[in-house]
Amino acid sequence: MAQTEAAKPDAEARAVAEQEAKIPFANTTGIRDWRAEGDSTIYFQDRRRQWYKATLFSPAPDLPFATAVGIDTGPMGTLDRFSKIRIRGESYALQSFVKVDGPPPKKADKKEKKSD
Repeated sequence: MAQTEAAKPDAEARAVAEQEAKIPFANTTGIRDWRAEGDSTIYFQDRRRQWYKATLFSPAPDLPFATAVGIDTGPMGTLDRFSKIRIRGESYALQSFVKVDGPPPKKADKKEKKSD
């Protein structure tokens, strides 16, 4: 039983590591598109049209209104969970960076219909 219990954390760590993703050449041609969702989540699309979800460690109040996002990939030029995002001069570390099955959910239409 001790071996089984000890194997659980290792299995969980492997599952998390398998989910972690990276986009090579993000500093040059690797990113095709991006979309913000709230102040703590940003989706990136790579040049092969695959989508990735990045969650920030701390909220970025300007993210929902940003028209541009900088990516600090470090010397390797790869966007992964060790990268940082720059929004209006502020740097934000990533908590997670995982591949998702499709594009981010579309925003709900906030227009209200007037009833006469």
